[in-house]
Amino acid sequence: MARGDRRDCAWRPLLSRGVGASVSLSSPTRGKTAHTKRPCPTMTEMLTVRPATRDALIADLKHSIDAQLLPLLDDAPFALVDYPDHSNVGDSAIWLGETAFFSAHHRRPAYVSALKNHVDDELAAAIGDGTIFLHGGGNFGTIWKAHQDFRIAIMRRFPDNPIVQLPQSIHFASEDSVEETARAIEAHGRFTLMVRDVPSLEFARRHFQCEVLLAPDMAFYMGALDRGPPKHDLFYLLRTDLEKSVEGQVRAGGRSIAVADWLAEDRMQIRLVLAASRLLTIADNPRVARVKTYDRLARARLDRGTVMLFSGRAVVTDRLHGHILSTLLDLPHVALDNSYRKLGNFIDAWTGGFDRLRTAEALDEASALAGDLLGGGRR
Repeated sequence: MARGDRRDCAWRPLLSRGVGASVSLSSPTRGKTAHTKRPCPTMTEMLTVRPATRDALIADLKHSIDAQLLPLLDDAPFALVDYPDHSNVGDSAIWLGETAFFSAHHRRPAYVSALKNHVDDELAAAIGDGTIFLHGGGNFGTIWKAHQDFRIAIMRRFPDNPIVQLPQSIHFASEDSVEETARAIEAHGRFTLMVRDVPSLEFARRHFQCEVLLAPDMAFYMGALDRGPPKHDLFYLLRTDLEKSVEGQVRAGGRSIAVADWLAEDRMQIRLVLAASRLLTIADNPRVARVKTYDRLARARLDRGTVMLFSGRAVVTDRLHGHILSTLLDLPHVALDNSYRKLGNFIDAWTGGFDRLRTAEALDEASALAGDLLGGGRR
């Protein structure tokens, strides 16, 4: 297929079948209006079926990330901001995938920050006119306002730096918020938006004047994860926050079960991780020490989440990273959707063919499917 404007590509109906192709690429060059066009994907590329097994699927999705993100990574110092300094395991998994990507390509951010300790002058001193990478996830829109406000502020404060939003799901509940975001993106002129599902891709291309790229969630860049021995037949990881949509009660049905969300954490453990990190990084400069500390905190949170998941022989979850981490752990699991179809849209694009995944629309159906994944066995 010849080179051309992304709107000329025949990608829309094909992507809706659940393949994860992408069609355009923004250049990391320094000029505000300098962009290169990648060839539109061929029919074969767009109709590629994702692998069914864990290791092959991970390799495939890491390749998809490389194809989209590597051209945006140049040799200049760069920043990775909006570190998820909170208890949600999924965001820590994304962060670790992001730093794994940079490490795999022999790079380390010159500046990292969380909302509570970000300093514009420090970022500017560390990277000059280098690229600012914004942490990925599911907060592009109105549900998690603090992160959206920070994103817009970065665009306004750093008009001369390329800004790359790492893969996100988009959800807006207000047209005013869409328009505010659109104005900030258009005014900046060097913003690249990576999204992790097709509805987000279509929404962004309708509303935002920037390059929009489709890519998997960055957590896949961590690679395969090991699991320990299970304690229960079924583990239910179910949301208790603003994105909750699952109703009903879990019924044991003669199986051993456990039910939890992963938002609660042991503050003493976090303090111990911080104290140990201070000792281990005492010889490092402050910027390097912060990168290492963030990774250790994220790893502690990830470990807490994976221990919860592999406590079950099979998992039922309405959290996207319950699904993603179960995939990385090669755990049989059933996915229920959240309040705005974040899981379903992602699965349609990337993981729907995974042989240890089933999807359900209600809790009772999910429990029955999980029982089937166990082979009907009782304990």
